[in-house]
Amino acid sequence: MRQISTLLMFLVILCYSMQAHAKPLNRYDAASNTSRVLSDGPLEWESQPWGEGGKTFKTFCRSCHNSHNDKGAPFLWSESKNQEAWDRVFETRYPKCAQDGTWSAISDEQLRRVHDYLWRWANNVKANICRG
Repeated sequence: MRQISTLLMFLVILCYSMQAHAKPLNRYDAASNTSRVLSDGPLEWESQPWGEGGKTFKTFCRSCHNSHNDKGAPFLWSESKNQEAWDRVFETRYPKCAQDGTWSAISDEQLRRVHDYLWRWANNVKANICRG
């Protein structure tokens, strides 16, 4: 009887965990007119803090957007905005740093990976994943 209950518990946990990861994490990138799948493949790694998106954000963006900057840039974390707000930032390129040429030091693909990173770790990610 103990083996059956152990097996049953294992199957319940297995089924529950499989459902939790069934929905792919993807976003539409208006700049490149593509859908970017962040839950699998190379973009899964690159949209992590240790991937190219996270490293580029920390190297290029956080150098100005830190708490001790003298450039007047607002302090930013990935959680500073929700996913829709990060989409607006990269689609319209309204921030001063995008308009003054600072972003030109970064390739378009690096910018997309920064956008992937920020979108993935935005302040409303759990709400969007749970909505299904």
